[in-house]
Amino acid sequence: MSLWTSLEPASTTVDPGGGTTVRLRVRNTGDVVDEYRFEPVGDLAPWARVEPQSLRLYPGTTGTVEVSFAPPRTSDVAAGPHPYAVRITPTEQPEATVVPEGNVTVTPFTEVRAELVPPVVKGRLRGRPKLAVDNLGNTRVTASLAGSDNGDQLSFDLDPSNVQIEPGRAVFVKARLKPREIIWFGSKQERPYALAVQRSGVDPQSVEGTFVQRGFLPGWLATVLGMTLALAIAFVVIWLSYKPDVRSLATEQMTEVGADRIPAPSPALSAPASEAPKAPPAGVPAPPAVTEPEQAGGAGDGAGAGAGGGGSEEKETEAPERTAATAVRQLAADDPGGRHICYRVYAAGQGWTDAVCDGETAGTEGSGTPLKAVNIAVSGTKGTSGGAFVPDPASTKDEGHFPDPWSNAADGLDNYVGSTEKDAPDLMGFTVNVDGGRGAVCQSTYVHDDAWLGLECDEPGTGYDFTYAGTHDNDSWIEAIRLTV
Repeated sequence: MSLWTSLEPASTTVDPGGGTTVRLRVRNTGDVVDEYRFEPVGDLAPWARVEPQSLRLYPGTTGTVEVSFAPPRTSDVAAGPHPYAVRITPTEQPEATVVPEGNVTVTPFTEVRAELVPPVVKGRLRGRPKLAVDNLGNTRVTASLAGSDNGDQLSFDLDPSNVQIEPGRAVFVKARLKPREIIWFGSKQERPYALAVQRSGVDPQSVEGTFVQRGFLPGWLATVLGMTLALAIAFVVIWLSYKPDVRSLATEQMTEVGADRIPAPSPALSAPASEAPKAPPAGVPAPPAVTEPEQAGGAGDGAGAGAGGGGSEEKETEAPERTAATAVRQLAADDPGGRHICYRVYAAGQGWTDAVCDGETAGTEGSGTPLKAVNIAVSGTKGTSGGAFVPDPASTKDEGHFPDPWSNAADGLDNYVGSTEKDAPDLMGFTVNVDGGRGAVCQSTYVHDDAWLGLECDEPGTGYDFTYAGTHDNDSWIEAIRLTV
């Protein structure tokens, strides 16, 4: 071997985002002039640099190069020892390559980022945000999660309540917010809250959000009911106060007149209790006797028998099914320039409901009956598209999936999502858009064991070219919907 090498020091430590340098000494022990090329290898090679990259040495002379390491402060470089090497290749004798080895220890650092999705949730009985926790450090993070609010107005259920996150990975924590008091009447109220990520020896990291609690009934309805009750009470009081006065006045008048001053009825003016009917004069025919009306359908039966020539009954014509397209075409005929959406739902064990339009309720909220399919039709929106979201038993996250591709329909035609087969899965939700996502459509759904979710709309032009109606949990489903365009 015509080469001698030495790393000084052989082991070193570096902080992510910082740097460190080691010296590599090289001596030409051969008898010819040679040029040596240097190349770092190993896990840290992408963040290593050799200066200069080559040396030309005469026999018996020594040269020095510096090997610098500058790993970034990211999760790409794991904490701990990292062996490395520098490949030295002589130009004159390439087969005599030498690879001196060293070790660099990367110090650990921790960086956690938490985000609420969405930051504002709405509901009457509960809210369902998700907390995304990202480990941006280079070592594993173990943390516990907790929720809090001002005034103890909310209760928190977090799943999971403890997490372990590998470097560069993220976990999603499902949160359920339940108000301790129900708002029966009145406008919505905003209830700020915070979810905290607690790590050992570190101050908790809090993420703030807002739960908008809606009232079950609007405030004006409470005013109307109060006024109605007040008017009813006032009416009863006036009636009870006025009625004794009338009786008292009548009694006093009867007493003042006296029984002896009341005249007896005249026989000439009195009508007989009963009088026999008089017979019509001679020569005048008597009026026809009044008979009972014929049974409904009697004339129809007779006509049918005459027309059939043998008494065969006429078969009834079955009325055509009124789908969402039938309903929306009727609206389009009355309002040719308007935008309309009609829909109906297929409820388990009940079949198709009547078609409704433009924000009316299809389905039965609070009944516990899941929906299996939805029939949608539009006018004035250049068509509609959608897809069904159903439970996925194979999901490790207890979430559903889209088993089928989206279906499409032009204006005035029926579009169906979901299935009406016997063993069809329950609808957890569905997607819907109009005009290929270039038009706006809004929806609100009633989720089983929950309440009406807030009105949500797609946002054409911002990348959200559809809106999703429903829930993501395998153990839940939708019971009713409302759609508008």
